[in-house]
Amino acid sequence: MRVHVISDIEGVAGVVKSEQGDGGESLFEEARRLYTEEINASVRGAFKGGATEVVVMDCHGAGKGWTFNSLLPEALDPRCEWVVQNEWTEYTGFLEEGCDAALFVGMHARAGVADGVLNHTISGSDIYELRFNGTSVGETGINAALCGNFGCPVLLVTGDDAVCREAKELLGNSLTAVAVKLGLGRESARTVAPQRARELIEDGAKRALADLKAVSPYDPGRPCEIDVLLMGSHLVEPYRHRHGIEVVDGRRLVSRAEDWFTAWRQFWPMP
Repeated sequence: MRVHVISDIEGVAGVVKSEQGDGGESLFEEARRLYTEEINASVRGAFKGGATEVVVMDCHGAGKGWTFNSLLPEALDPRCEWVVQNEWTEYTGFLEEGCDAALFVGMHARAGVADGVLNHTISGSDIYELRFNGTSVGETGINAALCGNFGCPVLLVTGDDAVCREAKELLGNSLTAVAVKLGLGRESARTVAPQRARELIEDGAKRALADLKAVSPYDPGRPCEIDVLLMGSHLVEPYRHRHGIEVVDGRRLVSRAEDWFTAWRQFWPMP
């Protein structure tokens, strides 16, 4: 069984402040340790659940050279491999080879969710709202669509209570969701102790892999329309002559194509 672990830092137990996700900050070093250990927990659970190969994709953009390389390599479970990519959603090699399941660790809620700890969608300074064929999504939805494009189902999502709710609304109640903290605001939470969070994640990963058909691969629909509301008109301007993109007004653009992956590649990466 081949398992893809896709991870982010904001949904990790004990991570509640923006400085914990910023490369170079003293708080970032603590968060990296917490982050890596939750990834390790999912890897342990995956192997206990029957995985024969696990590849981790670090999706946290910490900046200053740590972007997509935020985990601690020497502390990583030696049974897995990990990916460092240049652009978010760039690496698809493991999915293209054929992947049985994806486990999402440390996820956060989409932008604007009141009880979502450190909520944002890709970039808190650029994107206000993102919709796939009318459905509002965050990074969980984007990563699920990326996996679904290659026929890979998402079976586990971990993070705060808000992202677990968001993931189940999008992917269905059969999804295994593990909440490790309860958001009290954007930078406040009631959080499970790290050791307990790891136990919950390990158990959740093992349970999730017991039924590979519990959740269908996510497809936003065909044809696909990606509607993006940006923070300002300066972000819209570079799209005015990009193929497949309609600039609707000073903050909104729409990417249309026959399938999600094509529509996404027309929009992302941002100029």
